[in-house]
Amino acid sequence: MAMGKVNLGRVILGGLLAGLIINVSEFVLNTVVVGAQMDEILKARNMPAIGSSAILMFIVFGFLLGILTIWLYAAIRPRYGAGPGAAIMAGLMVFFLAYVYGNAGLVVLGFMPAGMMLIIDAWGLVEILIASIAGAWLYRE
Repeated sequence: MAMGKVNLGRVILGGLLAGLIINVSEFVLNTVVVGAQMDEILKARNMPAIGSSAILMFIVFGFLLGILTIWLYAAIRPRYGAGPGAAIMAGLMVFFLAYVYGNAGLVVLGFMPAGMMLIIDAWGLVEILIASIAGAWLYRE
């Protein structure tokens, strides 16, 4: 059975939509939900507040994560079928590799409290699933 090629233009288009959702969600998370607690943690560790260059990098990484998620969706789509099921599978994979793994390391090292990381991971799960479904909606072979 021949498998179609990945439509890179649509991966980027869907990935940019997914990245936009990720970035807007992360803005709300890091300003409204855990912003004050994050500021306290950084201050307690004698670290500066997160500056504009770091924020810019997080925005770029948000878009790259969206593109990567939709690329993964496109790659697994021939096996799992087009639609939300495959998008959720791609989103879950990205969630565990990009969110849980890194955040667990911060907890294990004692840099971040486990309770805050659970909030961030729960938020991130919803965020990446919505982003992956939305981005997959734009993808076509």
